[in-house]
Amino acid sequence: MTALNLDGAAVVVTGAGSGIGAAMARRFTAAGARVVVNDRDPAAAQRVAAETGGRAFPADVTDEAQVAALVDYAWESFGALDLFCANAGVAPPADGAGAWDLAWRVNVQSHVLAAQALLPRWLAAGSGRLLVTASAAGLLTMLGNAPYAVTKHAAVAHAEWLRATYAHRGVVVQALCPQGVRTPMLESSGPGGSVLLDPGAISAEECAEAVAAALGGDTFLVLPHAEVAGFYQRRAADPDRWLRGMNRLQQELEHRLSAS
Repeated sequence: MTALNLDGAAVVVTGAGSGIGAAMARRFTAAGARVVVNDRDPAAAQRVAAETGGRAFPADVTDEAQVAALVDYAWESFGALDLFCANAGVAPPADGAGAWDLAWRVNVQSHVLAAQALLPRWLAAGSGRLLVTASAAGLLTMLGNAPYAVTKHAAVAHAEWLRATYAHRGVVVQALCPQGVRTPMLESSGPGGSVLLDPGAISAEECAEAVAAALGGDTFLVLPHAEVAGFYQRRAADPDRWLRGMNRLQQELEHRLSAS
């Protein structure tokens, strides 16, 4: 089992201006980590960096040159980069203009660009850790939002491929797959997201605590909602039965939304 000691660790957290990313930045710095706070919004990145004592580096993680600059900045600042949390994510309305393109670029391609920038140095050093914030939707699905569900599946698949390919060379890859987390993204998910996710939603701080615990080992799936493991097992054991159950849930969702 490979553990990461956060005390003194050099860390980048993307999408850290709010939500899960900001909570991770707070949790990591409280444990003694040196953190680069990244967000597309410069003011949000600066705010969380000031609050935590981290370093702000605003950048768009869907842009290859900006991702490379972010990784270079962390290495130049700390002389190392022990953990990269690819946390930026979006859940655009499924029927919105450009929803598929935006979801693909942020939820998938940003992780690809991060891996491309990180792997040469990590493989040369024989160590490094990538935490990909995916979603339980990437293991199961997300009713009502195909762009989100499909791109989160792709995020998990990419993380799996990296883990299978580079684990023996010292690179640890983990996938964070929570269900509902009380963040601005959940608040903007609309009535469907509220019906499905609000009842079991946890705080961003609880999610960050689950991440910190997972960094003490190297388990691939980080599941702040323990019940997701059972759902995932049932899905794999009998896909047809699981899909029938999901379709019943879809019908119930449609009925509840039409009645509201």
